[in-house]
Amino acid sequence: MSHSQINKKICPDCGPATVNHVVSKTTLIIGFMIRVMTRPLAKLEDAVVSVFMPHFEAFLPYFFKGLSLLRLGRITEKLEDDNIDRTKFIWKAATTRGIVMKQFRIFNRPTIIFMAEFGGQKIIFEGLPRPKGASRESLEWMDNKGIMKKKFQKGGIPVAKGGTAMTILGAKKLFYFLNHPVITKPNLGSRSRHTTTHLSDEVSFLKAFLKARQLSPWVVIEEELQGFVFRITLIGGKLAGALRREPPFVMGNGISTVRELVTKENENPKRHNGVFHEIPMDAEAVEELKRQGLKWESVPEKNMFVTLNQKVGRGQGGSNTEMLPHVHPENVKLFEKLVKVLGDPLVGVDFIMQDIEKPWTEQKLCGAIECNSLPFLDLHHMPLYGEPIDPSGKLWDVVFPASRLNTNY
Repeated sequence: MSHSQINKKICPDCGPATVNHVVSKTTLIIGFMIRVMTRPLAKLEDAVVSVFMPHFEAFLPYFFKGLSLLRLGRITEKLEDDNIDRTKFIWKAATTRGIVMKQFRIFNRPTIIFMAEFGGQKIIFEGLPRPKGASRESLEWMDNKGIMKKKFQKGGIPVAKGGTAMTILGAKKLFYFLNHPVITKPNLGSRSRHTTTHLSDEVSFLKAFLKARQLSPWVVIEEELQGFVFRITLIGGKLAGALRREPPFVMGNGISTVRELVTKENENPKRHNGVFHEIPMDAEAVEELKRQGLKWESVPEKNMFVTLNQKVGRGQGGSNTEMLPHVHPENVKLFEKLVKVLGDPLVGVDFIMQDIEKPWTEQKLCGAIECNSLPFLDLHHMPLYGEPIDPSGKLWDVVFPASRLNTNY
């Protein structure tokens, strides 16, 4: 397959992590309908799950052994190369602690269903091992940006002012009610897919609204917060990671043009290791430069922070910096308060603020923008800048306390 053919399959609004728009939207609608129809049975479901889940977990290995006999799947104790980075780090941390890991593979493809055994205890988990105390209710709404906003507002957590809309009429009402600029994004989703920022005029806003609606029938419309996006990882009720996610940028030196600065940054070896990507020199970069009053041949003054896109995804050339050692104590308190509001001991939260080293109360337009019930711990293991940390090890320390190593994180 040619390079041009591959590019045709990449949606510019999704980036490299492109998803099928029709499948994504249809899945959300079906999921919503199922939740509405089964909501009256939620309490009964919790009771049934609490009774039968242990038996189900005991049965599951035999089920996969049956698939193995039919040559439809297999169970492996070996970490294979085709797994995602999150799996690799959680597996390696387990092995270091003497935790035996097994993975269920179907049609020789990796799943995110695992079994872990330590000291006579066995657990089966999906994606990441969850510490005891997880709320089934919170897992239902945690990834829903609209519900998350209402829960956080009630719990005293700062959030962006805004709401959700399904129709153009509803979207326009919100647009004219809010202070500008605003942003639009799908109500469910991640990796900044189909998210648009800096919207101040109706034409651009409606175009962005329809773009977001390609992935979700519900679109979040909010006043734009100011600052960096920080991926806050909380494990066992404690702050375990604070990754500053930066849009693609270069720092001016008063000598080089923007083009020269970007070309030099794209030579960074870390942008060629399969994790980070080069900064695209495309039409979006031109628009972002124009917003700052710059062109490719402009010479930014020394220490000027020049952005080439507003999206922070690595696929768009974004970078990140691990900031855990530098988080202000007042911000630590705020982040750990999130755990009580969410009712779950394992969560990733995207939080926007200018400076994580200063109290959040002294910063305007800061707040939580979304949650992730299955956080990408691997981001903290391999930042572009800053010292790597080991949240995977911290997670195992909470799940299997007896496996803890004498390690200073």
